[in-house]
Amino acid sequence: MAFKMKPCSPALMTTERYASPIKKSAAWERKEGKNPDGGLNQKGVDSYKKENPGSKLQTAVTTKPSKLKAGSKDAKRRKSFCARMGGVKGPMKKPNGEPTRKALALRKWNC
Repeated sequence: MAFKMKPCSPALMTTERYASPIKKSAAWERKEGKNPDGGLNQKGVDSYKKENPGSKLQTAVTTKPSKLKAGSKDAKRRKSFCARMGGVKGPMKKPNGEPTRKALALRKWNC
């Protein structure tokens, strides 16, 4: 005697039985968490902090260097970022001529 399966509705097959739960990656890894001008936006920073508890990630210091008080906390953060990120290897432009994320970040931080 052959085994006979019960008929099943197509809606049930696609939604409940065969659909695999696809987990989205965090916003800081996707476009919606990245600022088009470089770096992360606030949503990206918040999602990073949620995924990495105890981290002290902050958004960029976008104030012009001439407006920052010399030796202030923001001025030191900016100077440190520019020193570290400026030495990173890699191109400043993509093959199609657009700036890379590195170039955008350096520009945003006024490096």
